[in-house]
Amino acid sequence: MCLATPVKVIELLTENTALVEKGGVRFSVSTLLFPSLELGNYVLVHAGFIIQEIDTVEAHERIEMINQLYKDNP
Repeated sequence: MCLATPVKVIELLTENTALVEKGGVRFSVSTLLFPSLELGNYVLVHAGFIIQEIDTVEAHERIEMINQLYKDNP
C-alpha cells in the first residue's frame, strides 16, 4: 500500500520543481503532473511527484491522522 503525503509548498524552485515542507523537513518534488502551484498551497506528494492540491483543512486533518497512526504504532 502506498500513501500520498500532504505537504506545504514553500518555494517554487524551477519550472518543474518546488520545495515543500512536512514536519520541519524540507525536500524538493516534481511539479510535472501539477504545474499550476502557488506558495502556501497544500499538496499530496507520492513518489516525488505532486499528484493533487488539497485545501488547508483537509491537509491538517490528514497530517493529524498520519501522526496518530505513528503514535499508535511505534
